[in-house]
Amino acid sequence: MARKIRERVKDPAVAEKLIPKNHGFGTRRLPLESGYYEVYNQPNVRLVDINETPIERITPEGIRTNAEEFGFDILIFSTGFDGVTGPYDRLDIRGPGGRSLKQEWINTPKTFLGVMAEGFPNMLMVLGPHTARGNIPRNIEEIVDWVTGLVIHMRKHSLKRVEPKSEAVQWWAEKVEDAVAGLLFAEVNSWQTGINRNVEGRDIRRTLGYYGGAVEYRRIADDVAAGGYREFDFA
Repeated sequence: MARKIRERVKDPAVAEKLIPKNHGFGTRRLPLESGYYEVYNQPNVRLVDINETPIERITPEGIRTNAEEFGFDILIFSTGFDGVTGPYDRLDIRGPGGRSLKQEWINTPKTFLGVMAEGFPNMLMVLGPHTARGNIPRNIEEIVDWVTGLVIHMRKHSLKRVEPKSEAVQWWAEKVEDAVAGLLFAEVNSWQTGINRNVEGRDIRRTLGYYGGAVEYRRIADDVAAGGYREFDFA
């Protein structure tokens, strides 16, 4: 990877800044690109490393670092996002008795199959935390079909409330942690491991997905459905 970047970026100093030094190739999301690195060869493009010269402030003209000031017509803020659990936190979802989903998930999400959270009946999630990671559109289709089957089951039996059992949630949590053990990406700070310096409290690594493979995830979910959803409490 380093050799390829050096081949494509003409300025050796710029190439060195673009080569990852604190994580291995593939352990953070890759720039799946065409022509990305060649952009840095353009005469109108300059790469500034704010690790070397931190930003001090936004000015009326543009941006000032501790080394110099830059003038810009437009500033684009790329501040990241609170991946996976962030949307749920922002909604401030509350269960019976005011139980806070955000507080429940501070250390790690607690779900069964990533589809339901313990203590939050009838809250069905599509691609929630601890669902399979991989080809996301296909994973979404599988989960939508599975949730549809659960809803059909409830209607067929005149059931109006569903919630995962505690032991099922615990079992799935162990499966999730077993699947991620030993994977290199889990040893690197990134939004995929729950680290986000732009969000308060996001400084502890958390497992946010099921990394045992989409095929295995589908097999487990299908077994739950075929077994009559015994892992859930209904009313």
